Formats: sequence, structure tokens, C-alpha cells
Amino acid sequence: MSRIGKKPITVPAGVTITVGKDNVIAVKGPKGELKQAIDRDITVEVKDGEVLITRPTDQIRHRAMHGLYRALIANLVKGVTEGFKADLELVGVGFKAANTGNLLDLALGYSHNIIFEIPSELKVTTVTEKGQNPKISLEGIDKQLLGQVAAKIRSLRKPEPYKGKGVRFVGEVVRKKAGKSAGK
Repeated sequence: MSRIGKKPITVPAGVTITVGKDNVIAVKGPKGELKQAIDRDITVEVKDGEVLITRPTDQIRHRAMHGLYRALIANLVKGVTEGFKADLELVGVGFKAANTGNLLDLALGYSHNIIFEIPSELKVTTVTEKGQNPKISLEGIDKQLLGQVAAKIRSLRKPEPYKGKGVRFVGEVVRKKAGKSAGK
């Protein structure tokens, strides 16, 4: 039995979970509403303030989906109650970030600025303090969308291994390589 899949999800106060037709789970909470389609083989029960996920057999496919859908539903519940946040920092001379609404203007050392449109479901803020790297903060209730957008921003200029310049997550450790002079 999946250790993750068999753990029940506790539903906090103020959160309603409904299982609709075609196995679509709708989670509504104080921060908003999220929906997730579930495979038809996996059954979801909501009772006594808990969500239980069960699978029909021990097939490899069912075992794989059991823990996956439990984690996805748990992320929906956490998203509508607390929300998620991702912080990125720009490391490099002349790297800048500014936003107007949901348009992110990035200067990442290319010959032009990159204008990146953030989806309306997410909120973006940029902070530039003297003597520190510019920071981009993304907030939202959908963990999948937040991670996808943060990864896309990071991919615009990945941290390089020689000087460590680029866009990275706050707290991310970039392993540095020795340059040419280290070989002599």
C-alpha cells in the first residue's frame, strides 16, 4: 500500500471539497477555488472532515496514481487555505527586474530587455535593494502553475557554473567549477 496514498487529508475549517461528475475534484476555500481531474479508477471519498483516496487493484499503474492524486489533492487544499510562494534572485552585474501589474521586465545581460507576462492567477512583486541582488516574488494558490512560471523565468538565464551568474531560486546552491587557470 502506498504510504502517501493511504494517509487521509484533513480538511480545514472553511474549505469545501466536492467530487463532481467525471471525477473532477473542486476545492473551495478562503483564497479561491481550484479543480483537478482524477483518473476514473481512483475513488475519492469525503467524510468526517477527511478525504480518503483508494485504488481498485495493486497494478503498477494504480499504485503510481494512488500517491500522485493524494499529493495533488493535498496541494489543492493547502493552496486555497495558505497559498504558495516562490522567490527568485538575479545574480549578475547589471541584472534588473521590474514589474508593472503582471508584466515582468527583466534585464539579464542580453542586448534587449525580456518582457514576461505572468498569468493573472499569480501575483508578482519585485524588490531591488542597494547592495543586494534583485528579487522576484511569485504568489498564488495553484502550486503547479506557480512552479511552471518560476521554472520558465529561471530558464531565461540559468545560473552558469563558473561565476554563478543567472536567475536562481532563493537558497539554491550553484556548484561552481574551476576555470582554465586551475588546470596549470
